[in-house]
Amino acid sequence: MGQEPVRSHDVFAADCPVRPIFGDITSRWATLVITVLAARPHRFAQLAARIGGVSEKMLSQTLRALTRDGLVERTVTPTVPIQVTYELTALGRDLVPRLKDLVTWVDHHTSTIQAAQAAYDADTPVPPAVANQRQRRSS
Repeated sequence: MGQEPVRSHDVFAADCPVRPIFGDITSRWATLVITVLAARPHRFAQLAARIGGVSEKMLSQTLRALTRDGLVERTVTPTVPIQVTYELTALGRDLVPRLKDLVTWVDHHTSTIQAAQAAYDADTPVPPAVANQRQRRSS
């Protein structure tokens, strides 16, 4: 079986079927879950421990959405207590390099972004030259 043909969607249209998928994949928690699962399968408690600050409710909702989208596979082992393991599907693994690029980009530009945020919050813009100097110092 070949790869699914590329379809053109108007992601700017309110009724575009891609929009909910974008929401599932690009949420803060989904990006972190996918990045963690890229290393190896995890149980729920392992994911919760690795992703600081995520509530059980949000982790559960995120895993449910990613499973529904076909990015994560949920495997139940009938033990006492029941053991549930989450791992990326082939589709989820295909997404990993793109998310890792995003995570790397954010990490690389964090100080510049924080400077822009501080300037915005103080209602004084940061000149690009100053932002670049701060970026070089933090590298």
